[in-house]
Amino acid sequence: MALYPTTVLDFEEQFATEEACHQYLVSVRWPDGVTCLRCGTEQIWSMQRGVYWCGQCAYQFSVTAGTLFQGSRKPLRLWFRAIWYVVNQNQGVSALGLQRVLGLGSYRTAWTWLHKLRRGMVRPGRERLAGTVELDEAYVGGAKPGKRGRGAEGKMLVLVAAEARATQIGRIRLLRIANASAKSLVPAVQTLVEPGSRLRTDGWASYRGLGAKGYGHDIVRPGADVGDNLLPLVNRVVALLKTWLQGTHQGAVQPAHLDYYLEEFTFRFNRRTSRSRGKLFARLVEQAVAIGPTTGQEIRGGRPLS
Repeated sequence: MALYPTTVLDFEEQFATEEACHQYLVSVRWPDGVTCLRCGTEQIWSMQRGVYWCGQCAYQFSVTAGTLFQGSRKPLRLWFRAIWYVVNQNQGVSALGLQRVLGLGSYRTAWTWLHKLRRGMVRPGRERLAGTVELDEAYVGGAKPGKRGRGAEGKMLVLVAAEARATQIGRIRLLRIANASAKSLVPAVQTLVEPGSRLRTDGWASYRGLGAKGYGHDIVRPGADVGDNLLPLVNRVVALLKTWLQGTHQGAVQPAHLDYYLEEFTFRFNRRTSRSRGKLFARLVEQAVAIGPTTGQEIRGGRPLS
């Protein structure tokens, strides 16, 4: 993998030019040498402005083609500055803050960039949680009158999964779901947790079919009503998530865009012990290359609830 900067001075020196940014992206995307995006050959000619020409199929492509950066009219230097800024803020970044730091003329551009980077925070094909995993659901959203608890009105439901490592929290996964029925919960758990894992839940009936899906299942509280904190790890994650959404984003999260915020929170939480901001920068660049392009219109439309 390409070397990554360790300090802000390293960053400024390493990415002082647009060409340096292109070359870094090339080394991340093609560590063994550039290959054609269409036919896979290594018979590639380098042209001007980061464009390549395939000597076998005559296909022309750029290093940003098929990546999160595809179609952007802004220089890679500005994108790299945005990534460096995002990973160096412990509590997250607002679109207004990013707009000011980068000197962007449009708030919408900053907002779209942030959501694109949040989408890039999820590594394609990432491993599911394993071992002992606590599960619970949480409603997020602004305070609204109406029913509370499961079935609360006007809020968004999120399945929260947290690995138990002794008394500590390991990795987490968050997934927006339609409701707390077995039809929603069981497939969601299968998406987040590896079969063979040991699950710990309350006595909510919708969880009862998990044993038949290849999981060990411990019910730590017979009822589903709130009582003693018998799921301390997942409840801690829920509290931190709500505080983060309220503090960093003032709770202003639309349902269709919630997934992007959940991905950012997961990325930050799972790397909370990392002491290398440069490594986080490199990881986010790698994932931006791997996830494929997304248009601003797709981002603004939000992600449909599966």
